[in-house]
Amino acid sequence: MPQTITTAVHHELIIKKSRFIACVQPMADRASAQKVVAELWAQHPGAAHVCWALLAGGQSAAVDDGEPSGTAGRPMLDVLRHQDLEGVQATVVRYFGGVKLGAGGLVRAYTDSVAQALLGAEKVAIVKLRALRCAVPYALEGLMRREIELAGARLDQVQHADLVQFDFSLQDSAAVALMARLAETGGGRIVWLDVPDEIGE
Repeated sequence: MPQTITTAVHHELIIKKSRFIACVQPMADRASAQKVVAELWAQHPGAAHVCWALLAGGQSAAVDDGEPSGTAGRPMLDVLRHQDLEGVQATVVRYFGGVKLGAGGLVRAYTDSVAQALLGAEKVAIVKLRALRCAVPYALEGLMRREIELAGARLDQVQHADLVQFDFSLQDSAAVALMARLAETGGGRIVWLDVPDEIGE
């Protein structure tokens, strides 16, 4: 199950006089990630490189920023993928210390910087929610409320008209079982309605 982190974590390595300042933080999309990189350049104008990697909602990036191809962004991205993270950005600011590390040394430095930072991360599982909407006769309102609560679903809205309409959301994996149980206990009197996209956001 994919995970994300709750807050930014940092770590600094010094290897042969080069400083590697790593940060891994929650990140929504590529545009936000690029803004973070621009801010890091403003904070570290004397840095040689600001390399970064991103995994966010299908948007991934691996940026070497002038380091030899494949020695920075890709190793950082591999660490994020290996830990099954999603919605995160890793950045490493490098101050060059005058001693070249070679391709293998760079890969290790960028990998270790991110991996060490993540040792202090608090990870949380990403739970995919599914939004559901149904209409029931008034006689079934109590039953619906109990079933929604028992399933651990979040009740978003209840509207009373000719029927009682429930908008609720729950873990995607639990939705099918709940719908099957309601079909049985509701005796076919529960009508499932389409949910507008914005309810599931």
